[in-house]
Amino acid sequence: MRHLSSGRKLNRMSSHRTALARSQATALLRHGRIKTTVAKAKNLQPFVEKLITTARGGDLHSRRLVARHIHDNDILRKLMDEVAPQYQDRAGGYTRIYRLGRRRGDATQEAIIELVE
Repeated sequence: MRHLSSGRKLNRMSSHRTALARSQATALLRHGRIKTTVAKAKNLQPFVEKLITTARGGDLHSRRLVARHIHDNDILRKLMDEVAPQYQDRAGGYTRIYRLGRRRGDATQEAIIELVE
C-alpha cells in the first residue's frame, strides 16, 4: 500500500533522488528553464517552489534553510537577491511545465520547466 508515501521514486535510491532534485533546482535557478522528462519536472516543481517561498522571507534564517539544498553560493545569492523579491507579491505558482513530444531514443515524454516571469 502507498498510504502516506508521496513523491516519485524515479527508479533511484533516496540519496540519488535528493542529489538529482538539488542539481536540477540549481540548474533551473541558474538558467531560468531546463529541459527534462515529465516525471522529473513534476518531481522538481514542488521542490523549487518551496525553496522560493522560503527564500521570500529574506532573513538569515531563510537563507540558511535554502542553503541546505542549494550548495552553489552564486545561485544562492541570485535566489535570495533577485528571484525571491521578484515573486514577493505572488501567492505561488512560480514555475510552469510545458510538455514536449517524445524523446527519439526511448520515447520518454519530455518537458520544459521554467520560472514564470
